[in-house]
Amino acid sequence: MLQATPPVPSKLREMLKDYPEHIERLQEVLNRSVERSRQIPLMPFDDAIWALEGVLGAFIMEASDELEAAETSGNPKAIAEANEKKRLMSFARSKNIGMAEIDDLWEYFQVNFRGT
Repeated sequence: MLQATPPVPSKLREMLKDYPEHIERLQEVLNRSVERSRQIPLMPFDDAIWALEGVLGAFIMEASDELEAAETSGNPKAIAEANEKKRLMSFARSKNIGMAEIDDLWEYFQVNFRGT
């Protein structure tokens, strides 16, 4: 079954369900990765993984900034929420947790980039 766009891995979708804008950003980076790979199909799956890891790393940095701002404010609820968000983003980036189940993305590249 040919898919027009690469899927954000289902495990990441599940983990980030409360952050739809993050899922959207992951989809955008995957779409750009596929466009690059269609022009120069060197290692399309690896390129997509590296792109995801880069954006997930940015999510961690953004969450760290939010935690720092919350700590500066002294608001315990904001600190707890920001700390939990940073923890979630770190888990999403982990090769053992969020990036561990990427079969749907692998399948996309097997079907759409066969022979490249």
